[in-house]
Amino acid sequence: MPRTVMALMLREMATTYGRSAGGYIWAVLEPVLGVALLTVLFSLALRSPALGSNFPLFYATGYLPFAMFNNLTNKVASSIRYSRPFLAYPSVTFIDALLARVILNVLTHIAVIAIVIGGIFVAFQLPGPVDMALVFEALLLVALLATGVGTLNCYLMTAFPIWERVWHILTRPLFLISGVFFLYDQMPARAQDLLWYNPLIHCVGLMRSGFYPTYEATYVSRTYVVTIALTLLLAGLALLEKYHKKMLER
Repeated sequence: MPRTVMALMLREMATTYGRSAGGYIWAVLEPVLGVALLTVLFSLALRSPALGSNFPLFYATGYLPFAMFNNLTNKVASSIRYSRPFLAYPSVTFIDALLARVILNVLTHIAVIAIVIGGIFVAFQLPGPVDMALVFEALLLVALLATGVGTLNCYLMTAFPIWERVWHILTRPLFLISGVFFLYDQMPARAQDLLWYNPLIHCVGLMRSGFYPTYEATYVSRTYVVTIALTLLLAGLALLEKYHKKMLER
């Protein structure tokens, strides 16, 4: 199994990022441009971000976890379609395909996040300290949540292709309601009551609490995020275990 997963990871590295450094450079440039765009737009309208005084750091700590969730969810959701030719071999299972995409993309995003935020600290000479335990806990929750959502979507999108379009329509507002450019604490009470049920806003709040020592994200519920993630993951695995062979025959 480890050798199979590694082989699938190497294949994806070659096809997704290419055989040159250009693909990996774009993997870093894309979030940098996203953070830069948010910084420029909001710095023109606001005197300071909702936390601290550095616009790039504030938006990076919101945008990067969101981008990790969005990308990882889509990658996991397309695992069976992406590895369909190899799943015909008895030694390759759908679990291998899922694990390969999860491991490779989680490691890639962690590296990108470290490079981008590390670059912001160096470029703007920002002071520490950073609570790395909270940061990695936040990224672990993002990875677990994305894996759960992606696994269930892997079944739904493969069994019902129309679900892919429906999903993209339903999740378009996600960028606006996940705390990327605002703080949950600053929203009206009625909005907080609704936003709390978005598990991503918990992950973003936990991420920011690791970079801002004075920020206490008391609304964050790790239990809620883990419960949602594991429920979706187990449901997705159960459906794939039962129906993946029929789906491969289509």
